[in-house]
Amino acid sequence: MPPILQPLFALPLRALTWLGDQGTRAVAAIAFIAVAVPPLGALLRPYVTEAILCLLCISFMRVDLVALYGHLRRPAMIAAATAWTTIGVPLIVGLLARGSGLDSSSPGLFLALMLQAMASPMMAAPALAALIGLDATLPLVALVTATALVPFTASSFASLFLGGMLSISPLTLGLKLLGILAASLVAATAIRWMVGAKTIQRHKRPIDGFNILILLVFASAVMGDVAHDFVADPVFAIGVALLAFAVYFTLLAVTTLIFRRAGTERAFAIGLMVSQRNLGLMLAATAGALPPTTWLYFALTQFPIHLAPYLLTPIARRLTAHRHGAGAAAADSTS
Repeated sequence: MPPILQPLFALPLRALTWLGDQGTRAVAAIAFIAVAVPPLGALLRPYVTEAILCLLCISFMRVDLVALYGHLRRPAMIAAATAWTTIGVPLIVGLLARGSGLDSSSPGLFLALMLQAMASPMMAAPALAALIGLDATLPLVALVTATALVPFTASSFASLFLGGMLSISPLTLGLKLLGILAASLVAATAIRWMVGAKTIQRHKRPIDGFNILILLVFASAVMGDVAHDFVADPVFAIGVALLAFAVYFTLLAVTTLIFRRAGTERAFAIGLMVSQRNLGLMLAATAGALPPTTWLYFALTQFPIHLAPYLLTPIARRLTAHRHGAGAAAADSTS
């Protein structure tokens, strides 16, 4: 870079590095900023698809290929986690929601829950797991396999449960999901080839900061009307918010229990991945053509998604401390 241009880039780079260092605090603050500044949501809503593509591209770009190949040598746990998040979760949610009559009493809410269950985990989920101190390699591999399958599983479950609720056909939904994921993967591969994996790793902190800015764009676009919805019908909005938190933490708890034999820390990391559903991917695939209740639920799911890493950090620290303590004890016994 020419010396005359270095000062122009130094300040933004320092700002992004500082933002990336804020970690879970910045992720939690995003949800409140998005609600507190509604005009920001109105301004950014036209760019929600671009924000989702950018988030996916960054996540694919940062995949640790060595860790990915290493975990692929132990396929049983990966297959179990993938099957649970792509087949088990949408099937159980669909049966429970339909059995409770939600599809007839509140079609918009039923649609929201099904799109949430059908979505793949967020690409940022392993990064959030690592951010709070958990080993994120197993969730990362399961995430990659689940993301590869979701265009096919989502279209199947859309045919099974949604019927004519979507403005697009299940086949079109699957093709759009496939196109979005493929475009992001191609862009990420090109960036890795041009700049190199070592350069990406060396600039991890400013990339984290840029990722937080894109998360703000997405959250603002989705949550811009939340304040208005709470004023218009506070009881309903509070009920939907409680449901969003309940679904998030139920998925986290049930998944952790199912995979507890893999070790509590690993099970908790997989649970965090499964509970962080990529609703943005579904928004992009449906072009946002969703009922108001579905939009409201999607908006309110951002609260548990952004607050959970901050709230769960103490639990993650206890789990990692237990692992380190067990490792130290084993080392002492062999010395």
